[in-house]
Amino acid sequence: MGSDLARGSAIFLLLAAMLVGFGTAEPAFLGLANAMSVLQAVSVTAILATGITVTLAVGGFDLSIGAVAAASVMVASYAMVVWHQPVWTTVPIVFAFGVVVGLLNAALILWLRVPDLLATLAVNFLLTGLQLIPTAGRSIATGLILPDGTAATGRFDPAFLAIGRGRLFGILPVPVVLMIVVALALHVLTEHTRIGRLLFATGGNAVAARLAGAPTGRLKALAYLVSGGLAALGGIAVAARVGRGDVSSGASLLLDAVAAALIGFAVLNRRRPNVFGAVVGAIFVGFLLNGLTMLNAPYYTQDFVKGAVLVGALALTFGFARRA
Repeated sequence: MGSDLARGSAIFLLLAAMLVGFGTAEPAFLGLANAMSVLQAVSVTAILATGITVTLAVGGFDLSIGAVAAASVMVASYAMVVWHQPVWTTVPIVFAFGVVVGLLNAALILWLRVPDLLATLAVNFLLTGLQLIPTAGRSIATGLILPDGTAATGRFDPAFLAIGRGRLFGILPVPVVLMIVVALALHVLTEHTRIGRLLFATGGNAVAARLAGAPTGRLKALAYLVSGGLAALGGIAVAARVGRGDVSSGASLLLDAVAAALIGFAVLNRRRPNVFGAVVGAIFVGFLLNGLTMLNAPYYTQDFVKGAVLVGALALTFGFARRA
C-alpha cells in the first residue's frame, strides 16, 4: 500500500521539487504572470489530451486529433477572412467540422472495421493535406491571394480573438477557463456517471460489455465525436490566440497531447486513462519546459526532455507495479 501511495503521488512530489528548484534559480518562475502564461500555453494540449483519454477509455486511440485541431485553425480563419463570417457563425462551423471528422473516424472503425490506429492515422494524413488545398499551402490572413487570384479582405472578429487573448477578471486567460470547464465536465462524465463506467467497460472487454447489454458501438462513436469536438475547440483557441491561419500551428499538438494523456496513467497510480491525470501531465510538462527555457536550456533538448518524462512516468506506473 505504501509503494502504491508513493507511485501515485510521485508526479506531484516531482512537480513540487521542480517548482522549488526552478523558483530558486529564477525567482520570476514562480510569479503569477509566468504561471498564467504556462497554463495558457498548455491549455490546448490539455484539452486535446482529454479527448485522447476518452478514446483510450473505449480501447481506441485517436491519432487524428492534432490534424483536426490544425485544420480547425484553418477552417476558422477561412470562415472569417475569406467568407467574412462573424464569431457567432464561425464557432459553430468549426465545431461542425470537428464532429464530422469524429463521425468519419467512427464510420471507418465501426462500419468498415478498420483498426483505430490505422483509421485515425489515415484521417490524420488526409486532413494534413486537405487543409492546405484551399489556400495553396499559404497561411490565412487579411490580404491573402487565393488560388483564383482574388484577395481575401475579411478580418478576424475581435470577439473571436477574445477567446484566445481575453482574461477572466483580468487574470485568468480564457483558454485556461475552457481547459478547466472541459476537464471538470469530462472528469464527472467518465468517473461519476453510468456512461463513464460503460466507456471503461467497453475498453476493458468490449465483448463482455456487449453481452451485458452495453451499446459498445455507440459508446465508441461517442468517444470519437467527443474527441473531434474537443480538437475543434483546441483549434479555435489556437486561431484566436495567433490571429491567423498558420499552416504550421498544429505541428506538435498530437505528440504533446499523447504525452500528456499517457503521463496521466501515472497520476494517483491509476494505471488507466483518466482526465485528471491527462491535465496534470500537460501542466507538469508545461512547467518543466518553461523552467528549462528560463534557465536558457537549448531549445533542441525539449523533445528529449518530454520523451524522458514520458518514459519515466510509464516505467513508474507499469514497471515497478509488475514487481510489486
